[in-house]
Amino acid sequence: MAVTTKQEWLERTYQRSKERPVRFSTLSDLEVEPLYTPEDVTGDYATALGYPGEFPYTRGVYESMYRGRLWTMRQFAGFGLAEDTNARFHFLLGQGQDGLSTAFDMPTLMGYDADHERAMGEVGREGVNVTSIHDMARLFDRIPIGKVSTSMTINCSASALLAMYLVQAERTGVPWEQVSGTIQNDMLKEFIAQKEWICPPAPSLRIVTDMVEFCAKKAPRFHPVSISGYHIREAGSTAVQELAFTIADGLCYVQDAVDRGLDVDDFAPRLSFFWDLHSDFLEEVAKLRAGRRMWARLMRDRFGAKNPKSLMLRTHAQTAGVSLTAQQPINNVVRVAVQALAGVFGGVQSMHTNSMDETLALPTEQAVMVALRTQQIIAEETGLTNTIDALGGSYAVEALTDRMERDALEYIRKIDEMGGMLKAIDTGYPQREIAEAAFLYQRQLEQGIKTVVGVNKYQVPEEITIEVLKIDPVLEERQIQRVRKMKRERNSVAVREALRLVAEACRSGENLMEPICAAVRRDVTVGEISDVYRAEFGVYKDPGWI
Repeated sequence: MAVTTKQEWLERTYQRSKERPVRFSTLSDLEVEPLYTPEDVTGDYATALGYPGEFPYTRGVYESMYRGRLWTMRQFAGFGLAEDTNARFHFLLGQGQDGLSTAFDMPTLMGYDADHERAMGEVGREGVNVTSIHDMARLFDRIPIGKVSTSMTINCSASALLAMYLVQAERTGVPWEQVSGTIQNDMLKEFIAQKEWICPPAPSLRIVTDMVEFCAKKAPRFHPVSISGYHIREAGSTAVQELAFTIADGLCYVQDAVDRGLDVDDFAPRLSFFWDLHSDFLEEVAKLRAGRRMWARLMRDRFGAKNPKSLMLRTHAQTAGVSLTAQQPINNVVRVAVQALAGVFGGVQSMHTNSMDETLALPTEQAVMVALRTQQIIAEETGLTNTIDALGGSYAVEALTDRMERDALEYIRKIDEMGGMLKAIDTGYPQREIAEAAFLYQRQLEQGIKTVVGVNKYQVPEEITIEVLKIDPVLEERQIQRVRKMKRERNSVAVREALRLVAEACRSGENLMEPICAAVRRDVTVGEISDVYRAEFGVYKDPGWI
């Protein structure tokens, strides 16, 4: 007699098999069934999946997806002085990259000028140093800002960098209405995971909303915030936590803008997201699909968004830096390829693929080219771009998509009960959840329950012989002298007046972006603007360290 149900198959047929003595679970430790069938999939096609470009966007935000255009290939670039990174930009554009992604050094990220004592030894090390509008001009020398989309990975000092980018566009004859790109500017995830901040959560949220409001009116093609799960995942979260806390951050930004009086459809179409692509292939595909469906439903039902573009979760993604290993580093090429495939099957709009040497240093040109070629090979040689959502309808993928959505919505329900993400951060709730998940995963590695090839299994004696990028320490001194010279020669009276107006806007509630743009035109620096924030809003201290 033929088997007619999954349960019958499990009891009559599968029970005869012998399973390997391993834990069958995703990287995030969600248990995985031996087989998925239609019995594991909930909802009907129209309401749960729909068609690409149609609500709820499970199968993709655009109707033609990669048949219409490929995802934007952005390789993260930034090191040394602005002219060093500018050269890397031109190299990448020459290799077929079609969007720029900028990494800044720690002083810039934390709002300190190159000549500040806290910047010592860090200038140009982790990314490019940008202290003033003059550095921004060098960084984008001979780059057509009106034609190339630029992403900038910076948060607590993002307002100053956005102002500098727009003023640089202005000085090269590009109207702000033509400037496209994204600035990360996700301060909530900083308090949850990455820990790069200046002032406390409430004023930080105010600055983000100022930028959302400003871009909606002045730079409508620019994305003023990239709501970022990437750093949440890199801090040790599960995929479900990354999904839940990122969507919850997005809801907080939308609510704050709506509370200010903005119409949701005036700014929501320019919100974007940023996800981590880890090594559990099906889990990552399901996460991306669940995220689109969740955002569409929440924006419609919670905020009454009517513009279809307000419902679309458009996303950048990056392969998982935390998955890269110093041991057997060439294996990282394989990891990155698998993770990039998950991004393509999951339907991302742009992607960065990590270089194999990034666990050792900033990447070399050769390593960056291999990472870029990985995307190009997937796009041009595999045939995966011929059809839309090729894994849609897979019982395993659909069941996992449903599971991740349910679990993530449960986290969001708890956060709503706490009063929203600001209140949840104050209590340390997401921080604790991530710490516990990271501890569990580390324990599984140490016990051999999970495997990282070359680290806790398949080790070999080795010496790391691959070439790494080294930053000449002379560059720091050159930048310090350049900054000091600029400060001596600028109009100090105009600088003081510009800073006074920024401080006054901090106190009055006026949108900060206009006075900050005026300030950078007068050679006010990133550190000086950040110092106003420190003086007016105070400096945040992590309650876990007090």
